[in-house]
Amino acid sequence: MTDHEAQEYCARITKSSGSNFYYSFYFLSSERREAMYAVYAFCKEVDASVDDAPPGSAPTEALARWRAGVSSIYHPEASTAHALDISPIIQCLAHHVRRLDIPEQYFLDVIAGVEMDVTVTRYGTFQDLYTYCYRVASVVGLICLRIFGARPDLSTDYAENLGVAFQLTNILRDLKTDGARGRVYLPQEDLARFGVTERDLLNGAYTPAFIKLMKFECRRAQDYYADALAHRPESQREALLPAEIMRGIYQDILARIETSGYRTLDRRITVSPARRLAIALRTWLQYRLKLRGA
Repeated sequence: MTDHEAQEYCARITKSSGSNFYYSFYFLSSERREAMYAVYAFCKEVDASVDDAPPGSAPTEALARWRAGVSSIYHPEASTAHALDISPIIQCLAHHVRRLDIPEQYFLDVIAGVEMDVTVTRYGTFQDLYTYCYRVASVVGLICLRIFGARPDLSTDYAENLGVAFQLTNILRDLKTDGARGRVYLPQEDLARFGVTERDLLNGAYTPAFIKLMKFECRRAQDYYADALAHRPESQREALLPAEIMRGIYQDILARIETSGYRTLDRRITVSPARRLAIALRTWLQYRLKLRGA
């Protein structure tokens, strides 16, 4: 493909996904938006290598090809034709990561996080789960700092905390679909603490113990949102506007989980496109008003 065709390929993946993140991309310059399309396409397709792997395929081999693709960006002299299997996304990504000086390790960490879904189906402690959340979500936030033009030295704690908050929200929203895949992300120590059996969880039993567990987990997620906000540097407020839009949308999902009575075992809590756009516009307007007041 030409570079333009590769960029369009990534844009189509992003636009067709219906992602909550998409609404924050509106407020980026075209150049930064194109970089986000490339990163989003990378993350989505790496994840699909495991979650949507064709029957009989080997997800670890697919992830190895993604690693080879990333290596071809940073070490072109040592790359092989193996990386060309996924060239549209890698081709598009290469242009942006070189321009934005995004570390190679970030993309390798994302792949390592997704690979945990191949080998790990249970997490004993929250610290174990934190490692997973950091790799699949916080690291993406660190990549986004480079794209948004924020200073990483000032915004790292913000991005890391926000990434964990996003992933915890996803986990609480997707208990049913993850359970159908044989995965239980909620820490085993938390299940034991509140007396929730894995059988009850997988069977969708709404017990008083489950409600107490969910209240605890939602509070943990809210704490990470609060920590992210506490670490948001005012000097980076403009650059972090897209991240703040994402925060508004994801906190709305978490609030809906709570107001639904934690009914995530028999339904999927969603936010309509109209509401996501409204949150994005409201967040942008709040920023503009604060800027005018300053």
